Amino acid sequence: MFNKKETPKSKSGEVLNSLSKTIAATFASFDVPVQVVDAIDGLRNYHFHIQPQKATRMKAMSAFTDDLRYALENNHVEIQAPIPDKKLVGIIVPKQGPFPAIAWSEAIASSGFTESGPLVVPLGVDEFGDKHLVNLARTPHLLIAGATGSGKSSILHSFINSLITKNTPEEVRFILCDPRRVDMTLYTGLPHLLTPPITAAKKGVRALAWAVKEMERRYNILEAESKQNITSYHEHVYQPAKARWIKAGSKEADRTHLPEALPFIVIIIDEINDFMAAYPREFETTIIRLAQMSRAVGIHLIITTQRPSVNIITGSMKANLPARIALAVASQVDSRTIIDQTGAEKLTGEGDMLYQASDSPQPVRIQGYFISETETREQVNIWKERDRYSLEIIDLEHTNESDADSVFSSLTSDSDEEDELYQDAKQAVQEAGKASTSYLQRKLRIGYSRAARLMDLLEETGVIGPADGSRPREVVTDSK
Repeated sequence: MFNKKETPKSKSGEVLNSLSKTIAATFASFDVPVQVVDAIDGLRNYHFHIQPQKATRMKAMSAFTDDLRYALENNHVEIQAPIPDKKLVGIIVPKQGPFPAIAWSEAIASSGFTESGPLVVPLGVDEFGDKHLVNLARTPHLLIAGATGSGKSSILHSFINSLITKNTPEEVRFILCDPRRVDMTLYTGLPHLLTPPITAAKKGVRALAWAVKEMERRYNILEAESKQNITSYHEHVYQPAKARWIKAGSKEADRTHLPEALPFIVIIIDEINDFMAAYPREFETTIIRLAQMSRAVGIHLIITTQRPSVNIITGSMKANLPARIALAVASQVDSRTIIDQTGAEKLTGEGDMLYQASDSPQPVRIQGYFISETETREQVNIWKERDRYSLEIIDLEHTNESDADSVFSSLTSDSDEEDELYQDAKQAVQEAGKASTSYLQRKLRIGYSRAARLMDLLEETGVIGPADGSRPREVVTDSK
């Protein structure tokens, strides 16, 4: 029944052998002989690969699900007919009893993590024991959704503690937003923070407005240095200059002549629902702007929600947050909202997740790491005791509100560019003798929103007539 190397000897092997015999006997009782060619002891489940011994339709194989659940006394048995890219049928039998936690401390001790890049964090372990890492520099932004108790906080703590384990405050800074005032307050006093943990929606708006302005400032720096991204800037500008400074004796007086360090900035918004309820337009606008452009300058977003409705996670936000983690959710609708397919409603909670990478068509089921509050406090206290870091802190208390308003107005209106394109749009519709939003999109190579605003402007100035259903607008010939 098993390959020689698979011959069960341990207690787990005895269980696999017993289940394999039951599976074979169940199919044989219905005159469908099968051979169990592989039996695997997975993290959460036992996996069996079987091969029918006579011609059998795969749809007929799937119909044996209830019979196997009865024979194996397990109501969660699943049949995969066939296994993708294999001429085999898969049977998944969940293990009974509680699932043991996987310690975060083991993950950070692995060579895969210690030898990886500055923004690489451990995500978890898959069903077959393989460790998975996530590189936030490539992700580049992450959306996490899951019901209460599904493990969102553990994932965030794992990410934050992993980043501060391998990075100094000169290399990575954080903006932590936590409207529930519970989880992120553990990091108060951590020198990596750009501002104390944010609990008020108004301060969250100001912090995102600051991040947009910082992003634009960094682009100006990269342009002046003729560098394509922040990694190239660090490698060819900052690090060589710092090496020369160290070689010259690391004199504090000469430190001011160093190029700006430009640390990576990780913005974490825990439970965006509460913030979106207070300032929906401002949060959506700045998040989309950052998600579209901030990767090259080293600013990365991690956003969580326990209610992934389309009112909170809009289509524009999803389009710009390609990497997603779906933890246990309440319904198939929530699962589709977060990863565009079902499956998350079947997860068991406590870190059980489906990870959808930005470059992968299918999600991977992973068990996340568990980090205790004690471990988190120890990490924070280690950094608090190092008093050599006196870095810039954003003062959100006294930030001028007009600064934030100017950022939002610049994001929601393109007056200068509209004035430029207005003449082009006017000429285009007059030459064509017709006017429609889709025509302007094609002619001027712009998005729908911009084209719709130009149509409104053309109507206001009398270039085109009013809307007439779905027909193109009439062009007024005597318009100036």
